[in-house]
Amino acid sequence: MFRRLMVLASTALITGVLAGCGNTDSWVAAHAADGWPAQFGNASNSSYSPVAGADTLRLDWRRSVKGDLAAQIALGSGSYLAANAQSDAGCSLMVWETDNRARQRWCTRLVQGGGWSSPLFDGFDNLYIGQPGLMMSFPSTQWIRWRQPVIGMPTTPRILAPDQLLVVTHLGQVLVFDAHRGTVVGTPLDLVEGVNPTDSARGLSDCGPARARCPVAAAPAFADASDIVVLSLWEPNAEAPILVGLRYRPDQTPLLSREWTSDAVRGGPLASPVLSADGSTVYVNGRDEHLWALDSSDGKPKWSVPLNYLAQTPPSVSPDGLIVAGGGPGAKLVAVKDAGDRGEVVWTRDNVEPLSSSSRAGATVAYTVTKDGENGQALLVFDPADGRTINTYPLPQATGWPVGVSIGHDRRVVTATSDGQVYGFAPA
Repeated sequence: MFRRLMVLASTALITGVLAGCGNTDSWVAAHAADGWPAQFGNASNSSYSPVAGADTLRLDWRRSVKGDLAAQIALGSGSYLAANAQSDAGCSLMVWETDNRARQRWCTRLVQGGGWSSPLFDGFDNLYIGQPGLMMSFPSTQWIRWRQPVIGMPTTPRILAPDQLLVVTHLGQVLVFDAHRGTVVGTPLDLVEGVNPTDSARGLSDCGPARARCPVAAAPAFADASDIVVLSLWEPNAEAPILVGLRYRPDQTPLLSREWTSDAVRGGPLASPVLSADGSTVYVNGRDEHLWALDSSDGKPKWSVPLNYLAQTPPSVSPDGLIVAGGGPGAKLVAVKDAGDRGEVVWTRDNVEPLSSSSRAGATVAYTVTKDGENGQALLVFDPADGRTINTYPLPQATGWPVGVSIGHDRRVVTATSDGQVYGFAPA
């Protein structure tokens, strides 16, 4: 009798504990890495990290991918970096250790043609990357977790919600994948009609220079605060690209729907759009040499500011609404404050030529790659509040053009050039 009572009591205790715990599967759901998970940082493309950046650095290592680069380096939650190189032979997708002199962890070869798209790290250092006609995921080793066919070349993927991966291809197919299983969630959305589903490489050569045969030439932006996805789209036979807003409705059908279309940006947008921290505003560079702000709910313009140069990379945006304009040949270092109904130029550095987007690390430190002398390049550390130079670090033997600056959760900084040179800096 005593033994029976003990068994009943133990059973009741276990049942109570299990009932109290509930479902704990959420902790394994994919979410963005703590570092610089993909090109332009977070899903909103803000090029902003809350990490308090190091204002003094030292060059820790330099290494070549032995090929070309056209997208930023991704940094995971641990010490891994990922680069999507374009090479004649050998490996192209590479994973290195940032804190071990860039020792290679693993590498594999992808179908070439999509180098302008960056990998995405989730919080478990799983990797998501596309190649023409295919989307795939790798664990922290090089063995494939899953792969699924798509129509076109995936742009840089984004995580919409835990375990939901947004993929937009250059031919305008929009899909949401279960990031763990690789299955399609809901129904794909086609932004372009009449696309040949068997020709996933069509128009790829137009994606880098953002020309008409590449309908979606830049990574989309997503803000979970407003559940809006914004991307640029060059429709067939159109004179210029437009902006498109997609509404994301979790747990509803359809999951994604076309909310609005905007041709407000004169000449069309150039490079990826950026969403504000509250998701209410879209910032984008125009081919008319203006920085534009649009309402994310309907695509209507709020204001524009003349830059007087063609910004070829996206602006960076901090949570307080300070915007550092994009870079490129002939660019200036310019900061603009969003004042609601207008943009106010806060400061301008005419003596600095930023060649990449500025990457922000907290409130007081920002990084960009600038022209250094006649043919050189340097990593510039500056104060975003007033634009003053804090430090400058020449990039040895840098050739090509810079693909951006990535900021790690450990305050390490990684930058690279189109000719495949990768530079790793550590806090000094």
